[in-house]
Amino acid sequence: MPVQAVPTEELLRELARPDQERWVRLERQILRRWARSGSAAIDYLYGRGQAALHTGQAEDAIAHFSAVIDHDPDFAEGWNGRATAYFMINRLGQSLADIEQVLIRNPQHFGALAGLGMILEQLDRPEEARAAYQASLAVHPHQTSVLDAVARLDLATAGAAL
Repeated sequence: MPVQAVPTEELLRELARPDQERWVRLERQILRRWARSGSAAIDYLYGRGQAALHTGQAEDAIAHFSAVIDHDPDFAEGWNGRATAYFMINRLGQSLADIEQVLIRNPQHFGALAGLGMILEQLDRPEEARAAYQASLAVHPHQTSVLDAVARLDLATAGAAL
């Protein structure tokens, strides 16, 4: 008898537990699921975009992710990959627009929420950045870089209040 796959929603519920010790494994499972479009052709294009991102070739990544979006605009990871590539080359407005598309399709995308926080922080909008980071942490409370960002914003806000 085949083993039933745990629904992604259940994995997200488990990941959200602050006392979760297996969070790295859960995060990997969720990211793997999100990275599967259901089409071998789209997955191939997506993989090419990811490879370009990992080698710092943002323009190539944008081209691959744009092709993914053209063929399957409902695949949130295509938008997320392109948002990341735009961020890498400091095209923040385009990155924000793509993050919005990710969150329309996957409101629990903790990576997109964290990316939104990073951009808002760069744009000197600390309150909005903190809210985005907190939304990311509500889904995935184990993200060290996001916890550090919230602490940094809290420290900056406390310093400004003095």
